[in-house]
Amino acid sequence: MNKRKTLSKVGTLLGLWMMGVSTLMNQAQAQATYPSKPIRLIITNPAGGLPDTVARLFAQRLTERLGQPVVVDNKPGANGVVAAQALATAPADGHTFMVTDGSMFSINPVIYKNLSYDYKRDFVPVALAARASLYLAVHPKVGVSNLQEFIALVKAKPGSLNYGSSGVGSTHHLTMEAMKSGLGLDLKHIPFKGTGQSVPALVGGQVDVLFSALPSLAGFVKSGQIKLLANNSAQRSSQEPQVPTIAELIPGFDFSPTIGFFAASGTPANVIERFSAEVARVAKLPELIQALNTAGVDAVGAGPADYGRAIQSEIDRMAKAIAAAQIKSE
Repeated sequence: MNKRKTLSKVGTLLGLWMMGVSTLMNQAQAQATYPSKPIRLIITNPAGGLPDTVARLFAQRLTERLGQPVVVDNKPGANGVVAAQALATAPADGHTFMVTDGSMFSINPVIYKNLSYDYKRDFVPVALAARASLYLAVHPKVGVSNLQEFIALVKAKPGSLNYGSSGVGSTHHLTMEAMKSGLGLDLKHIPFKGTGQSVPALVGGQVDVLFSALPSLAGFVKSGQIKLLANNSAQRSSQEPQVPTIAELIPGFDFSPTIGFFAASGTPANVIERFSAEVARVAKLPELIQALNTAGVDAVGAGPADYGRAIQSEIDRMAKAIAAAQIKSE
């Protein structure tokens, strides 16, 4: 009887071992043959937006490295729902990814009720491709030359200055609200419909200050029509290293938009690892770094674990900023 039990245990262990070997072999084979067809990048924004720009620059280099076409498929609409559904209905085999900024997970779920997607349930972070600092720009009429002077002026004249944003609940809006909360500032908010309206309002002197991406500000900075005071990243940008960060005054302050790749839940881990590694390699290419810098973006190339931590940190920070701005969910 004992001998039979021993043989049965040996058989069970042998079976489990063979299953493990088979799984490893299948994973190795899948990685060796991956990708076996074109890869689709679903973009949450229209063509020309920040995620679209980053995706197209990476797609060209990833095509060269992976040996399969990497194509961009714009699916804007419904606060990311259209793109999320497109990813959810595609096979979870690593041939479809979604490229988006962090607001889809850090802002939308707090502001909009009944979203059909859930970050932790539906998605797996793959690679943090890039981040784009927003710059605090001021009109010359305000009469300040640096961030410290601006803060001193606002505190001396509470409520007398205003700021523009690209809309209620935008990263531009929430960055300023977080800065106001952290430094005890009183500024009036004037929301616009996008930076296409807010930046001209700053240049024309209708608003005193705002946050915006570098490409929309650079020409006006060069002509002396506005001045950069700070950026909203954790570190100074390589594009404007002389401009300080707000984090130098408020420890941990970081509201720079991030752009990255996501896979559907259930995508094989080894495939995610392969694709993430290729994104990291592409992010180090000098020509890509230069192309991104032209668009006001810094390359990153972080892997799944680091990206997951970055997203969670962004979710936590944005929740506090939304509370400070007293924005109610719709």
